[in-house]
Amino acid sequence: MPQFPNLITSKLPKISTTIFTVMSKLAAEHKAINLSQGFPDFGCSDELIRGVNQEMKAGHNQYAPMAGVMELREAIAEKTEQLYSARYNPETEITITAGATQAIYTAITALIREDDEVLIFEPAYDCYIPAIELNGGKPIFYQLKAPTYSIDWSEVQKLINHHTKMIIINTPHNPTGSILSAEDMAKLEKLTRDTEIVIVSDEVYEHILFDGHAHQSMARFPALADRSFIISSFGKTFHTTGWKIGYCIAPRNLMEEFRKVHQFLVFSVNTPLQYALAGFLKKKENYLGLGTFYQQKRDYFTKLISNSNFSYTPSSGTYFQLLNYKKLSDEKDTEYAVRLVKEFKLAAIPVSVFYHQPTDNKVLRFCFAKQNDTLEKAAEIICKI
Repeated sequence: MPQFPNLITSKLPKISTTIFTVMSKLAAEHKAINLSQGFPDFGCSDELIRGVNQEMKAGHNQYAPMAGVMELREAIAEKTEQLYSARYNPETEITITAGATQAIYTAITALIREDDEVLIFEPAYDCYIPAIELNGGKPIFYQLKAPTYSIDWSEVQKLINHHTKMIIINTPHNPTGSILSAEDMAKLEKLTRDTEIVIVSDEVYEHILFDGHAHQSMARFPALADRSFIISSFGKTFHTTGWKIGYCIAPRNLMEEFRKVHQFLVFSVNTPLQYALAGFLKKKENYLGLGTFYQQKRDYFTKLISNSNFSYTPSSGTYFQLLNYKKLSDEKDTEYAVRLVKEFKLAAIPVSVFYHQPTDNKVLRFCFAKQNDTLEKAAEIICKI
């Protein structure tokens, strides 16, 4: 087929295949244990699977309403009010999406115009920057303070100006496993007061917090909720990342703009899954025990590697654990991660790739959403390095 390179100018010239795809492919090639990409290697609930099958047999196989099945939106509204004392109208303020990434892209596309500035906290999940740039926006970066990955809000204040249209928040935070506190939210509220700044709050790990911490959703804080798109993921909550189904909640004026874009991106989302999730979500025990479940895995994994040459601070949320390898090598984390796969048959994600300009703190991200025997095999390798 003939090529016409002169007719093509990339809109994302710096973007290549994501690190998750690269490392998972490398892990498969070398038959390595894959703790890189963030997905469980165990199954989801049998009850949920049966529910999907029942909904398919019941004939729920055609287009869902554009905003999502009402039963599911109502269940989300009920959950949000019970957890965060915030009321959202399921008719006008909740939309079901084809995963959290689509929701984030939709929220950014709905509001960001040429030269609008969007504040991002780095290291940052890799879908934020491309979405901003595709819409002509300008990402502005604040670097979280390693090793705790905390925020100095006085420094953030200096980055805010009349061009600042949006701030993207992620708590619990991927890739670091850090969380924002109620004090952080109070400072964010003060920073955005008397501005027209909109917040996109990536809360996909909202149910995975440890050591007694409570999730500080934007929904808890009325002044923040009034300016926020809050995004979550059923895939993270119910061990079904391959289903790619999530949701966005926002005040009516923001949601109206969100839906204008949503209807032309995906129009609607998998119908039988929505009906099944609506029933499953009504049982609180299906998600309220998630933090305890994953804390047991975090604690088991860190106990297994406690005598290794890696150093770490136990993560506060998500199902990721950062490990520092400074005692072992001076290599770039990207190089060390590749060598870890090839020589030791263990795959992780180098954290430097989550910065717009590589920032190498000699840290790798490991996913512990795995069966115990997988964690045991991985830990055995880690302790031998």
